[in-house]
Amino acid sequence: MFDSVKILIRTIIIIALIMLAIWYGLSTPTEDLSKRTIKKASKPVILLVVDSLMDEPLQKAIKEGKAPALKFLMDHGQYYPDIVSSYPTMSVTIDSTLLTGTYANQHKVPGLVWFKEDENRLINYGSGKGEVVRLGVKQVLMDSLFNLNKQHLSKNVETIYEQLNKNQKHSASINGLIYRGNQEHALNIPKLASTFKLLPENLVVNGPTLLSMGSLSQFNPENKKHNNMWQGMGFNDPFAANELQYLIKNDKLPSFTLTYFPDLDQRVHKNGPMDLKGIKKVDQHLQSVLNTYDSWDEAVQQATWVVFGDSGQTTIGNDRTKSLIQLKSLLGGYRISNFGGPIKNQDQIVLAVNERMSYIYLLDENIALPEIASQLKKDPRIGFIAWKEDNLNHVASEGSNQRLTFRPKGNLKDKYEQSWELRGDFSVLDLSINDQNEIKYGQYPDALARLFGALHSHQGRFVVVDAKPGYEFVGEHSPTHLGGAGHGSLHQQDSISPIIISGTDQRPKHNRVVDFKNWMLQLTK
Repeated sequence: MFDSVKILIRTIIIIALIMLAIWYGLSTPTEDLSKRTIKKASKPVILLVVDSLMDEPLQKAIKEGKAPALKFLMDHGQYYPDIVSSYPTMSVTIDSTLLTGTYANQHKVPGLVWFKEDENRLINYGSGKGEVVRLGVKQVLMDSLFNLNKQHLSKNVETIYEQLNKNQKHSASINGLIYRGNQEHALNIPKLASTFKLLPENLVVNGPTLLSMGSLSQFNPENKKHNNMWQGMGFNDPFAANELQYLIKNDKLPSFTLTYFPDLDQRVHKNGPMDLKGIKKVDQHLQSVLNTYDSWDEAVQQATWVVFGDSGQTTIGNDRTKSLIQLKSLLGGYRISNFGGPIKNQDQIVLAVNERMSYIYLLDENIALPEIASQLKKDPRIGFIAWKEDNLNHVASEGSNQRLTFRPKGNLKDKYEQSWELRGDFSVLDLSINDQNEIKYGQYPDALARLFGALHSHQGRFVVVDAKPGYEFVGEHSPTHLGGAGHGSLHQQDSISPIIISGTDQRPKHNRVVDFKNWMLQLTK
């Protein structure tokens, strides 16, 4: 036993040393913008995605004078506190929706973690250190850097970058997770990484006209102090702000630029939703960007600014036994695949945990989907369980003995002009029907379209399980956020975030991220 522990520890240390060497071995590839002709837009659109920016802490930070740049943009534009995210509320799925204008049933990126049936393996874009080590650094790197955009994001949908290229307009992505476009970009892969076969020696990706991806590709040759291993290899707020400033200073802003700010999300996960210091830091970076212009007034005159918090987060309790929903314990009567190991013939279930939601895959055809739902609905911490079967979508919950079933194209409409057929207990998803025969959403905004998106996002027999506020799911090695916060669920606490629009009077058709693409395309005309 002692020897096996020593072997495990040694293996982890070796992996850690290899990763240290790799990241320190990264050179700093820069794109020579002087050699690139960027068609200057009459009024470029700058979209700043601030991961986990929420209304209540934002308002409090502004009131306390901690966010002057965000206040300026809010005072000189429009503010909406209630933008509906996609589902699950994880960044890869949200950004796929933002940039394609579709939910997961069309763009086909189901979440941060999911099971790919045709390859018989779990896809993980980097949920936590423990899961990454067990799945293999090589596979996670390839999935997140390459396969996500090249293979997993459906070719039947167009990103805004691809659409702008058709419109003969240029675009840029700075640290965006979803970057697919028409321009080839060669990432500079360190020799050590290719030597250990963690990444191929040459990796070419298709992105927008300009692509910045931390240490792997950047615009500003001086932006080195923010791209080391200790700062996420450039996937951080200071690096992103510096890259955006560089485009502005060099008069290279294209028609559309997405800049991704991830740092607040990490702080909220650790400290909870009311982390005002995180908002203050984001605002300081935004101040530095606005200061690139002669004045802040000039900034909103020369560009359209959109600041968007892509999802909310929900406080997770401190009590491990109560706050963490152990799926393996709830499904203890089944043979559950060991995380990171090969899928075995005798395995009956595979778990894919996305914090406050999870996919549960049934490999054994003899296990009925309602059987798993019956097991899970006994736990009062679970908000609902959903699955698709017999051309219907089914939803069950602990508080009801009757299911809700739904499908598109029925005789009932919602405020988003979507029509649905509904039967059973509407309260399972907190739905009601008003006097105008319109579906009204409660604590699960745009619940039907978003849940339909997840249920039809990929192949396989699976159950979607969603936690109530205060709780999150845990698998074998999934990260937890006790005393902090998490997201992933359909609940409004995870699903609602604010938007600030400055420099234009236009707004999205509906207050939903799925409506952003068409709106952005209109702004760039």
